[in-house]
Amino acid sequence: MTNSLRSPLLNFNDEEHKEASSQQEFSQGGWRSAIFIIGVEVAERFAYYGMSGNLITYLTNVLHQSTATAAKNVNTWYGVSALLPLLGAFIADTYLGRFKTIIFASLIYIVGLVMLVISVSVIDLRFRYVTFFLFLYVVAVGEGGHKPCVQTFGADQFDEDTKAKSSFFNWWFFGICGGAGAAIFIVIYIQDNVGWAVGFGIPAVAMVLALVLLLLGRRLYRRQVLSGSPLTRVVQVFVAACRKRHLTVSQDGHGESCEDGEGMGVQPSGRTLTHTNQFKFLDKSTFIDDLDASSTTINNWRLCSRNQVEEAKTLLRLIPIWLSCLMYAIVFAQIGTFFTKQGSTVDTTIGSHFSIPPASLQAVICIVIVIIVPIYDRILVPVATNITGLPAGITMLQRIGIGIFFSTVTMIVAALVEVRRLNIAREHGLLDQPKATVPMSVCWLLPQYVISGVSDVFAIVGLQELFYDQMPKEMRSIGAAVYLSVMGVGSLLSSAIISIVQLISSRCGDEWLIDNLNRAHLDYYYWLLAGLNTLLLCVYVVVARCFVYKKNDGIALT
Repeated sequence: MTNSLRSPLLNFNDEEHKEASSQQEFSQGGWRSAIFIIGVEVAERFAYYGMSGNLITYLTNVLHQSTATAAKNVNTWYGVSALLPLLGAFIADTYLGRFKTIIFASLIYIVGLVMLVISVSVIDLRFRYVTFFLFLYVVAVGEGGHKPCVQTFGADQFDEDTKAKSSFFNWWFFGICGGAGAAIFIVIYIQDNVGWAVGFGIPAVAMVLALVLLLLGRRLYRRQVLSGSPLTRVVQVFVAACRKRHLTVSQDGHGESCEDGEGMGVQPSGRTLTHTNQFKFLDKSTFIDDLDASSTTINNWRLCSRNQVEEAKTLLRLIPIWLSCLMYAIVFAQIGTFFTKQGSTVDTTIGSHFSIPPASLQAVICIVIVIIVPIYDRILVPVATNITGLPAGITMLQRIGIGIFFSTVTMIVAALVEVRRLNIAREHGLLDQPKATVPMSVCWLLPQYVISGVSDVFAIVGLQELFYDQMPKEMRSIGAAVYLSVMGVGSLLSSAIISIVQLISSRCGDEWLIDNLNRAHLDYYYWLLAGLNTLLLCVYVVVARCFVYKKNDGIALT
């Protein structure tokens, strides 16, 4: 009798133990493969920032563009390179898979970097303008296929809804900032003191190493199974809902005298999503009308599963978040443009002999991130978890909001520092001497870089995790691309704002953004961005409070 009572209990505990052991084993295996993928991204970020971190200096000093024109060209290139991942992600999720897309994109990337080396070293200066930008955009094409897939590929190595996956995003960002920081310290110094050919050649070598590292870990990777175009499934929902727009939706999301589309054999794949009452008009795509009932086959452009509808809803819910984060991306775009030019006007000597390149100040952001991420992941998250009960300590949207707040503080500090720089230039009679060094230590610029690093730890990691986690499983690469498109559109909008500011301020007789920064009003520009960012932060808070996270009912039958 005792044995008969204990046996089921022991079996139950054994099953729990086996399941826990299996999850632990897979988590360890996930980290083994993820380490290779993080290494790939570290090398790629080294190549990317080594090539792009000092771009505005090359455009102004070698190609002799004005500061405003160079800033707009840099922002445009950043924007395009961050929008191309939408195409790369679509190709990966629909045709090639993430692993193959990364390989092909890496090859294009390497070709672009090698051609950049040839452009700056062999091609005559008269033709260099065209060839340089041509090959620069070849690099952007490679970036477009590489960037959205590597991060998603790394996260795919872990099970859904695990603490390990959330931790992966923190350490992922830690790794890429380490690679970016190393490039900013090493490559930019070489570009300024040795030559541009060597400075662009090192990133090319780094990208080759990234490809080799990817191939070395190929036996460990967990790869996705392609199931057709995920975007087609989303479009089908909107088309079907439009066709059945005359049907009535009740408060519970169901139509009068109608059945769900799943009753016709339209089966969801992967995990089923909990039904939500948002965007009820899309629920019409699951209703069976007379035409559906009389048909012997299912027309997927007329009848969709409820799970398919909920996937479409997740995309619609992300659009307001995407829009409200654009101003943060505009602020982010200032780091590689006006922050760098601001630093080029002050005393950059450290000690008696060493002079730090202005673009290398971006390494401060990477150092801050490298310091804060382990503290955040190992100390702040456990403390916050004890308070909130959330595995990650705070929600993804809260993390993004904190980052946007710090980005506003960044612009306020940058404006105050610029006011001091202008006052010192005025006191020393340097207003009409743009090439003279303003006797102000470069250390005054460090606070704006430090606060920017803190902002990135919260906002960028939060955006990465949100657009991965809330996307349908089959669209995870597109989710990463959508996050990148925030930064891309933000860079393009930054160029537009520069043009608008130039136009309005010149008509008012006191242009803000001219080559002579001592006569310019860069501080006014920073105050403008701080005000706009504060306004969009308020919008973000409203949008975030209305956001509904997707929930899973369980594993669906396939």
